[in-house]
Amino acid sequence: MQRTATVARKTSETSIELALNLDGTGKADIATGLGFFDHMLTLLAGHSLVDLTIRCAGDLHVDGHHTVEDVGRALGQAFREALGERRGIRRYGDCSLPMDETLVTAAVDMGGRAATVFRVPFPVPTIGTFDTQLVEVFWEGFAATAGANVHAILHHGANAHHIAEAVFKATARAIRMAVEHDPRQPGIPSTKGTLTV
Repeated sequence: MQRTATVARKTSETSIELALNLDGTGKADIATGLGFFDHMLTLLAGHSLVDLTIRCAGDLHVDGHHTVEDVGRALGQAFREALGERRGIRRYGDCSLPMDETLVTAAVDMGGRAATVFRVPFPVPTIGTFDTQLVEVFWEGFAATAGANVHAILHHGANAHHIAEAVFKATARAIRMAVEHDPRQPGIPSTKGTLTV
């Protein structure tokens, strides 16, 4: 069974079209109008090995907040739809990832319930023109609609670009682990016998 999803999301603030293939090879075709965000989403696809296409037209004349949050929500919705009952997945994943002087640990539970814990202080408020607070906003939006627990912890780091990159790469690799097929557990990965969103 193909684990794919397409999402179209339109509000007064953003218009998004998104396609996802959980069993891809990491191909990314991203255009959000925010260059740094496109870079992070490309890393997410490449390190999770999902194929991801995103087109977003947002109210960037205001700022990047609505674009980043709504793309996170649309991506989470796509994951939720592509996972279906979540039968046969590993469910949990984690990764500690070094990026030069930076070390980030990310852990996820794709078990249907939303929570975000983000312990990643940035040393500066912006990376170029990108607001560093939006990294957390993205993952909060993703977790809320994916039905996922997303935890990210910065152990150490000095360069804001490296910190953001390590968060996206580590979380992507944790997601990759969590959504992989588990040959030893073909059913629902819960002792309750069900996972609810």
